[in-house]
Amino acid sequence: MSKNKKKIETEAIRIQSERSQFSEHSTPLYLTSGFVFDDAEDMRASFAEEKQRDLYSRYSNPNVSEFVDKVCAMEGAEAGFAFASGMAAVFSTFATLLDAGDHVLSCSSVFGATHGLFTKYFPKWNIECSYFNINEVDSIEGLIQPNTKFIYAETPTNPGVDVLDMDALSAICKKHNLLLVIDNCFATPYLQNPIKHGADLVIHSATKLMDGQGRVLGGITVGKKELIREIYLFSRLTGPSMSPFNAWVLSKSLETLALRVEKHCENALKLAIYLEAHPKVKWVKYPFLKSHPKYEIAKKQMRLGGNIIAFEVEGGLDSGRAFLNAIKMCSLSANLGDTRTIVTHPASTTHAKVEQDVKVAAGITDGMVRVSVGLEHVDDIIEDLEQALEN
Repeated sequence: MSKNKKKIETEAIRIQSERSQFSEHSTPLYLTSGFVFDDAEDMRASFAEEKQRDLYSRYSNPNVSEFVDKVCAMEGAEAGFAFASGMAAVFSTFATLLDAGDHVLSCSSVFGATHGLFTKYFPKWNIECSYFNINEVDSIEGLIQPNTKFIYAETPTNPGVDVLDMDALSAICKKHNLLLVIDNCFATPYLQNPIKHGADLVIHSATKLMDGQGRVLGGITVGKKELIREIYLFSRLTGPSMSPFNAWVLSKSLETLALRVEKHCENALKLAIYLEAHPKVKWVKYPFLKSHPKYEIAKKQMRLGGNIIAFEVEGGLDSGRAFLNAIKMCSLSANLGDTRTIVTHPASTTHAKVEQDVKVAAGITDGMVRVSVGLEHVDDIIEDLEQALEN
C-alpha cells in the first residue's frame, strides 16, 4: 500500500465535497434540482461535458458525488453511480449491460425481487437467465451459452447466508470473456472487496448496513470506469438516481460503518454459537462458524462474518411461525442491517412469490428464520430468542 493510500475507516470520514464560502466542517445539504451557469458558453460547454460540473440533480449532485466517492475508495473501484434503492441499482445495471437475446448466469440463491426480474420481466425482453447451484461451482462452465453476458452472484447470499468463492468465479469469467457482477450488500465494503477478487462491478443496497438505522433507501454500483459510464448514461435518461438528502444521510452513516459493523459481527457470532447449541434449532448458517460449509472461503474473502444468521427451528413451518409470534423485543420486519435486531421468515415474506422448486434449490426451507443481528446488548438478543424458542 502506498503512503498516500488511506485506510478504509479514514476514507469513509475524510472524503468530502469541496467546502463552500462558509468553510463548514461538515458537508451541508445541497437540496437543489438544478444548477446555474455563468453564460451561454458555460452552459454549452458544461452540457457537452467539456467541463466537469453538476448540471442537474438527476445526473449528479454534490451530496451524491461525495457518497459515491467514499464507496469507490472503500471498494477500490474506478467509478460509481448511486441509485434511489438497491433494486434500482440491480435493475439499472442489468438493463445497461444486457441486450435482447442475451443470457445471464446467476447463483441460485438471490434476493426475491432479483429473482422476479429474471423470471417475470427479462423473458419478455428476450433475456434468459439460468441458475447454478451455490454448492456446485464446477457445474458453471457447462451452463455457459454463446450468448452469456455475465455471471451474477450474491456472497454471502440472501437469505441462506451461503458463501461463493469469488476467485473461482473470476477465473471462469476470464476464461470465457464474461463480466463478473457481485452483490456485496451483506458484507459491506468494510468486510469484503469483490474487486480484489476479480469482480468487474459491485452492487450494494445502501438501505442496509450502509445506512444502518433503517432511515433511507439507496443503492450503488461501482467498478470499472467504462462500465459505469454506460450505467450513468442509461440512468441519466431513465431517472433512478439517488436523492441528495438520502446521499447526505448515507455519507454520514459511512463515517461509522467500520465501528458499527465490528459490533454487529461480534454480536452475530455470539448468537450463532448459542443457536448452534440449542436443542430446538435444526441447523445454523453463519460464515464464521466452523460448521459453515464454506468457512475457509469466508475466512479468505471476509474480514468478519457479517450480521446475518440463517437457522431452522425444529418442527418446520408451524414451529417457525410460533417462534416468530413469540418474539418480544426483536423486530419482525423484512429489512436488515439495522441497529435493531430483525427477525424474518423468508418463505412467507421476501421469497413468498418465488417458486417452491427455486426455494428448495436455494436452501430456503419453510422453517428457515433469518436474523439480522443488531447493536443491542448481545445478552438481551439471546434472551429474546431463547424465550421465543422455549415458547
